Amino acid sequence: MTLLVLTRHGHVEGISPPRFRGRHDLPLTPAGRNQARQLGAFLATRPPIDAVYTSPLSRCIDTGAAIAAATDVGATAIPELEDIDYGAWTGKTHEEVERSDPERYALWWHAPQLVRPPKGDSLQDLVARTAEAVRQIIDRHPQGRVVLVGHDSSNRALLLTLLDLPLSAFWRFEQSPCNLTEIEVSPKGVRVHSINETLHLQERPLHQGSGQPASKEQAS
Repeated sequence: MTLLVLTRHGHVEGISPPRFRGRHDLPLTPAGRNQARQLGAFLATRPPIDAVYTSPLSRCIDTGAAIAAATDVGATAIPELEDIDYGAWTGKTHEEVERSDPERYALWWHAPQLVRPPKGDSLQDLVARTAEAVRQIIDRHPQGRVVLVGHDSSNRALLLTLLDLPLSAFWRFEQSPCNLTEIEVSPKGVRVHSINETLHLQERPLHQGSGQPASKEQAS
């Protein structure tokens, strides 16, 4: 049995007010560094971790480093966990993209499986890449407890694969900064222990669900 512990990096600029961040390599804010420390301290009180894997972007590497320091387990960056490439949308606000690319922007929220941002990734690209990460990690740690530090989009893609859901279900999950999502994978199948748990963070999460398919802060 492999227990996958998914988390998202700590807070960065561009979450609120929201921008399409993607491959833009933003550092953690002071709030994000604090969230990462809280997450690491909490994980140190839980059953031992066998490995930590992160996206190669610095916000995930630094979050993983906080977990590694607290748990005394080394962190390794792997390209398969990198965020979606928003192409020409990268760095823009939602209002800017809505004005310049209204039809594609609207479709992104209602049928994301049909959208590819100009010069960017499709959802199919993202799901295929993150699924390969899961396969590799399960092969390496068939009896382990493994932390994956990714992004809102890459974590959603992982959940689609693990829960055998269609791409159109992309917006059904919340993934707050430094949340805990725990999923057990065994020969008997997949079992969800928790999704988007944030009680280990002392302060209220920096954004909450909006009651819509997803908050725009979550999705960029």
